[in-house]
Amino acid sequence: MAESTFMLEVVTPERILYRDEIQFMVAPGIEGELGIMKNHAPLVAALNIGVLRYQTSTGAAKRMAISGGFMEVIDNGARVLAETAEHGDEIDVLRAKAAKERAEKRLEVKSEEINHARAKMSLQRAIARIRATEKPI
Repeated sequence: MAESTFMLEVVTPERILYRDEIQFMVAPGIEGELGIMKNHAPLVAALNIGVLRYQTSTGAAKRMAISGGFMEVIDNGARVLAETAEHGDEIDVLRAKAAKERAEKRLEVKSEEINHARAKMSLQRAIARIRATEKPI
């Protein structure tokens, strides 16, 4: 293990999506973004729908869309338990943009038949998926 790295594990109900050493990460916490580096104090936090950003042990910047969950940081390791998660480079951008447009159209309709809370969550997930495909600055 390199001197300045720690283990990141991203787990969904279906699989372990990612497990490797990283240099740092930024997670979408409920109260705002959470930056984590090696030797971070123990932490348990709820996560929002958003983009998990991290830098691999080789220095490559990566992104992953997650749709909520929890994160635990302890003993130089971070474990993200996400409802869903996708690597940014595996996301179908056209499909994500179509989902965003569908959610926006549902939110425009003023009808009691439309579940607006569900439509808002669909919109947030679509936006996170699109943002996860963007190239890091």
